[in-house]
Amino acid sequence: MRITTFDWVIVVVSIVISFIPAILLAKRAGTSTAEFFTSGRAAPWWLVGVSMVATTFSTDTPNLVTNLVRNQGVANNWQWWAFLLTGMATVFFYARLWRRSGVLTDLEFYEIRYSGATAKFVRGFRAIYLGLFFNCVIMASVNLAAAKIANVMLGWPMGKTLVICALLNIAFAATSGLWGVLVTDFIQFGIAMTGSFAAAYYALKQPEIGGIAGLIDKIPAGTLNLVPDFGDWSLTLTVLIIPLTVQWWSVWYPGAEPGGGSYIAQRMLASKSERDAVAGTLFFNFAHYALRPWPWIIVALSSMIIYPQLADIQRTFPYVDPNMIGHDMAYSAMLKFLPPGVMGLMIAGLLAAYVSTLSTHLNWGTSYLVHDFYRRFIDPNRDEKHYVAVGRLVTALLMVLAAALTFVLESAQGNFALLLSIGAGTGLLYLLRWFWWRINAWSEISAMASSFLVAVGFFVARKMGSTIPEHVSLLITVATTTIVWVAVTLMTKPTSRETLVSFYTLVRPAGPGWKSIRAETGLAASPDSLPMSLLGWVLGCTFVYAALFGAGSFLYGKTSQGAVWLVLFVLSGVGLGLILPRLWQGAADR
Repeated sequence: MRITTFDWVIVVVSIVISFIPAILLAKRAGTSTAEFFTSGRAAPWWLVGVSMVATTFSTDTPNLVTNLVRNQGVANNWQWWAFLLTGMATVFFYARLWRRSGVLTDLEFYEIRYSGATAKFVRGFRAIYLGLFFNCVIMASVNLAAAKIANVMLGWPMGKTLVICALLNIAFAATSGLWGVLVTDFIQFGIAMTGSFAAAYYALKQPEIGGIAGLIDKIPAGTLNLVPDFGDWSLTLTVLIIPLTVQWWSVWYPGAEPGGGSYIAQRMLASKSERDAVAGTLFFNFAHYALRPWPWIIVALSSMIIYPQLADIQRTFPYVDPNMIGHDMAYSAMLKFLPPGVMGLMIAGLLAAYVSTLSTHLNWGTSYLVHDFYRRFIDPNRDEKHYVAVGRLVTALLMVLAAALTFVLESAQGNFALLLSIGAGTGLLYLLRWFWWRINAWSEISAMASSFLVAVGFFVARKMGSTIPEHVSLLITVATTTIVWVAVTLMTKPTSRETLVSFYTLVRPAGPGWKSIRAETGLAASPDSLPMSLLGWVLGCTFVYAALFGAGSFLYGKTSQGAVWLVLFVLSGVGLGLILPRLWQGAADR
């Protein structure tokens, strides 16, 4: 691809603009770990929401969507669209509880919810397991996407891309802390979304495509379907039925955790009030599932006409490493049609998306390793500046490890499946632990261990030649893990009564699961309403799905179908407007 001097000027200007908040907020971030990891718990809802969206919009996201669409059509996106059910559950059931807990990281939760040595073990183990292992796999997946894009657009080998990106992310994330991440996310999201719409616009302008009408006419109808063909039961089962009935509540996946967690919890904990936590998370789910997908889908569909086979990509870009060629690379291959100036904006947008995601993961992973492991178990009595300094060092080390791991990964969709398999079966536990007092630390330990061991077993079996479908291994892992942790919960001693009373007094979860504990506290019933939260969840899911499928229907030229979705969008939006004030009546502005 031809990159002009003007394009590079745009890229450099965007980097400078993005770094200004990091520089201005560096001093504030260095004052304490509360500022470095949770922005002093003073972030407004709009900044929290945009930051969540920016974090989940990375270089590997359009690659993943392209991979899914080229393999099995638009409906294949249900593999991640189904996670809206999880996201809306976080909005209406869990956001207030997280903010009310007052913890610095979501792992600190374990020692206010459970008791004894097992609670300490879970916190320490998950700090390493998630902050180091899981986090580095995610960052490596993002690095791989960046390397593939740079290989196509700039002709850079993977090593060069990783060195430059590592230096850029270390300089940013280690300097700014979460305040810098939040403010820069706001700037970078605008740049990234502009680039996404530009890519879709110029893809449709190609003579081979002929605009949106030409695209719809040339792509097979089955590929365009918003739901899979029910005549192909195997496809429908794996793409739609399992994600909607099992996957959304049973699988732990960063950014879509049942009950909230990881950097989503970090943003809720950084909110200045419970209301801001709820509103920010609601905005995130709307923008994540309804606002962003269609520009990526349009580019992915266009790529099926321009590059129907992978060999077409290789032939068009002969300098690209053959080992990196895959369907996920088709997105970056489509960017060759961008004119000067717009090309620079696109590179700046992709870089902004990449830095936004990596800086969040670096800050989040570092918070686990420093606050939940090093400070809690290794060196607990140092001053705040010491822990911030250690945090900056750990940030650099995490980036180096993630860069090294990048060389062993293959594709965006493969990485997505790997992460789903490792977290399969643990989700129900994370949903219920807020509402059922009987769950204890051994429940967490047994769920993590069984899920990991079963996933490793299937991984080894496939390496030895077994052809086990992904949906079969997912169902078996979910069933096995759920049976194990429920059995362990009932066979082990419950959390100490003192800890349970303290937790209920602090968080005040609603429902019958804490009835006996609530009686001991002498407190009134929870200010939350589970029926009202359930209604909000249904309306929220309807609101977002109506926006997503309504936009798709209008793009497809199906006006009547789009009108139906539009009516549902308006009605559910009005319902949300009536529900939210009632949900907030009991919320503390703290």
